[in-house]
Amino acid sequence: MTNVIGLLVGAVALIAVITLIRAVRIVPQQREDVVERLGRYHRTLTPGLNLLVPFIDSVREKVDMRERVVNFPPQPVITSDNLVVSIDTVLYFKVVNAVQATYEISDFLQAIEQLTVTTLRNVIGSLDLERALTSREEINRHLSGVLDETTGRWGIKVTRVEIKAIEPPPSIRDSMEKQMRAERDRRAAILNAEGHKQAQILTAEGEKQAAVLRADGERQARILQAEGQAKAIRTVFDAIHQANPSQKVLAYQYLQALPQIANGQANKVWIVPAELTKALEGLGGALGGLGQMVGDEPHPSVDSGAVAREAAEAAEAAAAAAQEVTDEVRTAEAQASSGSGPQQLPAPEPISPASLVGDSTVESRTPDHA
Repeated sequence: MTNVIGLLVGAVALIAVITLIRAVRIVPQQREDVVERLGRYHRTLTPGLNLLVPFIDSVREKVDMRERVVNFPPQPVITSDNLVVSIDTVLYFKVVNAVQATYEISDFLQAIEQLTVTTLRNVIGSLDLERALTSREEINRHLSGVLDETTGRWGIKVTRVEIKAIEPPPSIRDSMEKQMRAERDRRAAILNAEGHKQAQILTAEGEKQAAVLRADGERQARILQAEGQAKAIRTVFDAIHQANPSQKVLAYQYLQALPQIANGQANKVWIVPAELTKALEGLGGALGGLGQMVGDEPHPSVDSGAVAREAAEAAEAAAAAAQEVTDEVRTAEAQASSGSGPQQLPAPEPISPASLVGDSTVESRTPDHA
């Protein structure tokens, strides 16, 4: 009897424990449990401690309320220009109503996947390949709008749809790479041409400025050189006028300059002034008056014959130089008369040594001996 009572007490205790376990339900955060009573929806358990009627209430579905990420496998899609591309999408969604997600659709995850694929094909089918590759934001926005509108009655909120990759066929990829390479080459050629153009412009500007500065420097140098020559000429002119040279000195200087004038390679024709005879006469007078520079009477120790000989030799040398000048003048006039050059003045007559010495003859005097 005692054993039977013990078994009954144990059975009651076990039933009580099982009943307590089934009556108490602890729901974690971000989860909701859908409870059915005798096969019908009764209530939704929120996070925390909840009590159920044992053997009458049961949990139908445990719904995760957190946002979920689903990566769908790549799907082949045909564009408007009849090209097959492979599109890989990523979907972000969350359950906002556990009762609708449980009773409105049997498998909402598969329904979302199929709806995404069909919507994506409709959207990409209206676009060509180039626009499909460059309009991802537009495609994402269109997919989000369609999915959100359709899944709203399922108690699901689609928060975001992203196209992870759009893979065109290999042949199209090769063509696109060639096109991009050609575009880059074109832009590189344009940039090189622009750089060459700018370099030429800068070089031309530099050469222009250098030429301007060089011309300005030459102008300043010529101005300074001309000013220096003018000052030198003015100084020489003032010095000549202050010294007041005689005609004899000027004639002698002119005779010294004649060989230099005739020595030039470019001097084909040159003019001998008419005053040359007078200048030579003045030089002869100067040579003839050398004997009278000391005094009226010659010094006893001076040999008058030697002085006369030296004067005669100087006169002969001057006459020879004058004769050479006269010959060169006549030759130049003959060349000028045979050509188209201008007619020159007639050359002076040859000058004899006697005319250079003067009208009075040099007499030889013998000194008296005491």
